[in-house]
Amino acid sequence: MITILQKSTYDRADSLDYFLDLYHRLNMRFWASDLLEKGLSPKQINEAVRTAIKIANSSGLETRKHFKPMFNGTREGVIQDCKLSLLGYGLVLLNADSDLSVVGTFQVSLLEEFFHVKP
Repeated sequence: MITILQKSTYDRADSLDYFLDLYHRLNMRFWASDLLEKGLSPKQINEAVRTAIKIANSSGLETRKHFKPMFNGTREGVIQDCKLSLLGYGLVLLNADSDLSVVGTFQVSLLEEFFHVKP
């Protein structure tokens, strides 16, 4: 049998990056597609993920700790998805379409908690 995926030499930096990606993925317990159950469409999720990643980049966050584009198997088949940390999930939900009640409720509850305001 012939092995087709083999390197003759391994770069230490690549190995460390691979390990760190695996380590960070352990803290990514959410899928962007989980938001389908909350009423978001695939297009809304895609736009919210893009915006959340832009915000993470402009805020100096290491995006690889919070976002990992991957493929995910669903009932409909294999889809392009994104693994998310809790912070990544919050950023996506915060930046989703504000016409959805789940998004508005999340934003209001976040601000109530931040400003210590009782409803």
